[in-house]
Amino acid sequence: MEDYVEAIYRIGQKRGFVRTKDIARALNVSSPTVTQMLHKIHKKGLIDYEPYVPVKLTKEGEKIARCICQRHETLTKLLKIVLVSDRVAEDDACRMEHILHPETIEQFTKLVDFVENAPHYPKWLTHFREYCQTGRYSCRYE
Repeated sequence: MEDYVEAIYRIGQKRGFVRTKDIARALNVSSPTVTQMLHKIHKKGLIDYEPYVPVKLTKEGEKIARCICQRHETLTKLLKIVLVSDRVAEDDACRMEHILHPETIEQFTKLVDFVENAPHYPKWLTHFREYCQTGRYSCRYE
C-alpha cells in the first residue's frame, strides 16, 4: 500500500494529476490490480478515488507519502554514500523503507545529514572509497 501512496505522490508532483494507468506503469502492475488497491487505500481515507477521475491524496495521505519519500531518499543517499550503484541503491531503498524500524531510519537520516553537511568532506569516505577499489586499508589517516 505504501508503494501506491508513494507512486501517487511522485506522479502528482511531476504531472499535476494521477491516473490509474500512470500508477500501473510506475509500479509495473496491471490496471485492475491498481483499481483494487485504490479501493483499499480509499477506504483507509488516504485518497479521493472515483473511477475515471484522477486520483488525489487526502491531507493524511499526503502526510504519509511525504514521510515515505523521505525514508526512501534517506536510504538511497545512505547506500550511495557507501558506493552502492544508483540502480541498486534505488531498488534496495524501496525494499528497506518498508521494513526498517523508525528509530533506524532516524539514525540513518542523522548520519546522511552529518556526512552531507560536514565542514570538510569526511576523510573516512575517501579511505573507504580507496579500500573498495584496492581491498587495502590506507595507512594515511589524516
